[in-house]
Amino acid sequence: AYVIYTSGSTGRPKGVAVPHRGVVSLLTGTQDRYGFDAGDVWTLFHSVAFDFSVWEMWGALAFGGRLVVVPWEVSRSPGEFLELVVAQRVTVLNQTPSAFEQFMRAEAENPGLGRELCLRWVVFGGEALEVSRVRPWLARHPDTPVLVNMYGITETTVHVTAHPLNPTGKGENGAEVDLVEGSAGVIGHAVPGWRVYVLDRAGGLRPVPPGVVGEMYVA
Repeated sequence: AYVIYTSGSTGRPKGVAVPHRGVVSLLTGTQDRYGFDAGDVWTLFHSVAFDFSVWEMWGALAFGGRLVVVPWEVSRSPGEFLELVVAQRVTVLNQTPSAFEQFMRAEAENPGLGRELCLRWVVFGGEALEVSRVRPWLARHPDTPVLVNMYGITETTVHVTAHPLNPTGKGENGAEVDLVEGSAGVIGHAVPGWRVYVLDRAGGLRPVPPGVVGEMYVA
């Protein structure tokens, strides 16, 4: 389907070839959780050189939704981006945590616009989420949209795990996280179609007990 270059954990670029079935698996594996449909409006915020864009494009088009291509200049202006999200009645927003912090700040400075948001889901990806930083947003929007921290690697087609931050999210184990200062982002459970293991670092590929540090393996 496409090739995207990634540095992974080595810092050396490598080309990752992703087959069509990877994209199809991503969308079918997450559909029960999110219920995307033709009424959804997505933004294409990210560059097509970043695999987050695959989720944005096909999440909209495969379910008959509408895709709003965000001009580069608007993507660099949180205030203008907030206006676009409201004007286009966006329902699914995909952001890196650092970009969402700027969006959150713009919304706090313009609560009138914030009250007009139509968002159902905000999906985080691309970098680690410090969950305590979204507390101001959750105080203003406790139920909708549902914030979801997703984790994945390019080789597995964008997303592998998901964890809703709001209690109203359709996640396992109550979908609540500890929003204390400095807490790390919980990446949650594997999306359907994937399995995730934490195995020992000694090369034996043995599952480690809960609370023991290991390496994450995806199957």
